[in-house]
Amino acid sequence: MSSRRSRQSSAPGITDDQIIDLVSKLRHLLPEIRQRRSDKVSASKVLQETCNYITNLHKEVDDLSERLSQLLETIDCDSPEAAIIRSLIM
Repeated sequence: MSSRRSRQSSAPGITDDQIIDLVSKLRHLLPEIRQRRSDKVSASKVLQETCNYITNLHKEVDDLSERLSQLLETIDCDSPEAAIIRSLIM
């Protein structure tokens, strides 16, 4: 086993190999990186893209929440549609 693999990272209990594995898993989850042909993406780029992706997901959730609020304001609170929407968000 190489010294790199046996060395501990700065976080207690997490090895370099575990970090490499986690970055690899992130790489496969990110649409921006998955679409690229090359597997040569640096860990820092993966982490940067992860942050961007999470930020965009937060924006989408906020936008959808706003749209849902607007939709709920336009329908009758006692309608079957409103009951379905309420049951889905509870």
